[in-house]
Amino acid sequence: MTTDASDAWKQWHEQRVESVSAPYGPLALTATHWIEDYPEGRLPDIPGNWVADEGGVVLTAAETDGLSVDGRPFSGEVALAADTGPESGARVALGAKRLVVLVREGVWGVRVYDPGSAARQAFRGIEAEPHDPRWSVPGRFTPYDGTRTIRLGNADGRERGFALVGELTFPLGGQQRTLKVAQQGDGRLWAVFADATSGDTSFRFRFLFSPAPDAEGRTTVDFNRAQLPPCAFADHFLCPFPAPGNTLDLAVEAGERRLS
Repeated sequence: MTTDASDAWKQWHEQRVESVSAPYGPLALTATHWIEDYPEGRLPDIPGNWVADEGGVVLTAAETDGLSVDGRPFSGEVALAADTGPESGARVALGAKRLVVLVREGVWGVRVYDPGSAARQAFRGIEAEPHDPRWSVPGRFTPYDGTRTIRLGNADGRERGFALVGELTFPLGGQQRTLKVAQQGDGRLWAVFADATSGDTSFRFRFLFSPAPDAEGRTTVDFNRAQLPPCAFADHFLCPFPAPGNTLDLAVEAGERRLS
């Protein structure tokens, strides 16, 4: 079992490295522009005119701007909704770059993904601890009576709502620990946490995903798969900070720690 778990972790780690270093992975993000910050519609280093309305973003451009939409050279006006698929499939492109439309709390923006980014070229790997079965423990999920949305600081300096669905309790370091969690669309539980290594031998906070709990709330809490948040790879992500109470008072010397 230990060998199987260790092999599975190695595969997970290899997939993580491959994913973050992909042409349009997190390392390729070079900018996030909020359209409301540019009322004239001209975004830094991006051709065309970008205006937000209630339904999305209206892009106006000339053929000489060099933009393409849906894989074809573009001129004229087009209404854009938020891109929901992979960044590589964003509707708008500027050469090899992908211009990804996003919305957060009603505020529209455009992200620039550049396969030639300096961060992607400089990437040498993710520093991670080898698999250790002691860091994988049983957990129990206790849902709240309804979702609780709290305001959290984000890595870009702004504060946004974060929807918590309950608490995940597990034994670690001889004590019962608790993390407040959100839930992904596939049912997985998502904790943003810090610990005694954060900002020292590990990035300042990390993400932890646990499998969807069963009908009795049981799941597995595996810190071997604690991972760096997107903002560890590029400064232009929004990453929420840990919720109050989600800083563990022990050193979690497991999982991804920082960039190599």
